[in-house]
Amino acid sequence: MRQAPLIKKLPFIERPQQRLRDRGPAALSATELLACLLQTPSLFQAQELIRRFGLPGLLSASIPELCQVPGIGPSKAAQLKAAFELGRRSLIERQEDRFQITSPADAAGLLRHEMDALDQEHLVVITLDGKNRVLSRDTLYIGNVNTSVIRISEIFRLAIRQNAPAIIISHNHPSGDPNPSPEDVRVTRQIVEAGKMLDIDVLDHLVIGHQRYVSLKERGLGFG
Repeated sequence: MRQAPLIKKLPFIERPQQRLRDRGPAALSATELLACLLQTPSLFQAQELIRRFGLPGLLSASIPELCQVPGIGPSKAAQLKAAFELGRRSLIERQEDRFQITSPADAAGLLRHEMDALDQEHLVVITLDGKNRVLSRDTLYIGNVNTSVIRISEIFRLAIRQNAPAIIISHNHPSGDPNPSPEDVRVTRQIVEAGKMLDIDVLDHLVIGHQRYVSLKERGLGFG
């Protein structure tokens, strides 16, 4: 098996960090960018991370999973997760900047990049201004999204603080099947009724699956 080259044995101008300084990050491969983050003497760890997970898989890989790669300990795994999280938040902020939601597809497009890769259920609340422009996006729950766990007051807390007139809620199904369960419909009905009392319009509840989504509003589930 061919060994990955030692970075310190590469000509200085070919070392990833030097290439990044000279040519910018866009000129580097994914392996070289990972090598810059890891600051290891070999390209092996970066190559192995790409081989095992691929770029989309790296975003959702847990710290224990990353630590299964030889040479990746808890510290380097945490360093990678921190870098990925900064990139994710930066992407979300750019998407949310003056982003207007005019349809369920708009809301799904804002969320699917992140939620497709999750292996646990996440409940997300998007707050909107009077023109349906995104004010914020907040993950409230991780785990089973059901009536025994959700506190309805928490769903609206940020909207009340921001004086937001509308929200959209969304959660993912890690199974990949976005069809809503009876429990999803019950949760939606409770949230919609609470919104009416608070004068906050619940515009939709989206269930995200793998490359698919379902709008409960479009199906008339929980919004009757």
